[in-house]
Amino acid sequence: MTDARTAVLTRIAAALTDRPTPAVPRTYRRASGPGDPYLFAERLRDYRAQVRLVPATDTAQAVTDALTEREAQHVVAAPGVPAEWAPRATRAIPDLAGLERTDAVVTACRVAIADTGTIVLDHDAPDQGPRSLTLVPDYHLVVVRADQIVAGVPDAVAALAGVRTQTWISGPSATSDIELERVEGVHGPRTLEVVITLP
Repeated sequence: MTDARTAVLTRIAAALTDRPTPAVPRTYRRASGPGDPYLFAERLRDYRAQVRLVPATDTAQAVTDALTEREAQHVVAAPGVPAEWAPRATRAIPDLAGLERTDAVVTACRVAIADTGTIVLDHDAPDQGPRSLTLVPDYHLVVVRADQIVAGVPDAVAALAGVRTQTWISGPSATSDIELERVEGVHGPRTLEVVITLP
C-alpha cells in the first residue's frame, strides 16, 4: 500500500470512530431445496434450448435419438460420460482445430437451477470435461438428472462449494448488437440440447 493511500484510509477510519456499525440485513433468499424439473425445462425452452424429458432408463436412447436427428457424425464425449450414452463417441479431447470440426459434444453437469434454467458444469469432473470441450463445438448435448436440479441460485452456490472451475450456461450462446439483433453461437455453442432424466 502506498503512503498516500495509507494516509487517506487512516483519516477515513479516524472520522468514522464515533459512528455505530450499521446492521446488515440478512433477509436475502437462502437455499430452499430441490427444484422442479418441469419448471427447469420451461426455463430452458424460454432460452431456445432444445429439451427432452425422459425416464432415467431411456437416457441412452434419448442421447442416441438427439445425435441421430442432428446427423452428428463426429461426436466427442467427456471422458467420464457413460459409454452407453454415446457408444461411438470419441473420448479423447481433440485440440482446438479438432473441436471446431466436431459435430457434437456430450457431457453431464454438476448442478442445474430450475428458477433460472441454468446448467453449471464442473470442469474438474471427468463427465464434464475441460471448458474448451463445451465452448468450441456448435452443438452441446447435456444430460441432467432430476436429482441435480435445485430450486434457485443460493442452492446452486451451496452445492458448488469447493468447485474451482465452473461454467454457468443459460441457453445457447447468444448476444445482441446495438440494434438488438440476436446472434447465436458467438461465445459458445449455437445449439444447446438438454436431456432431463426423471426417476
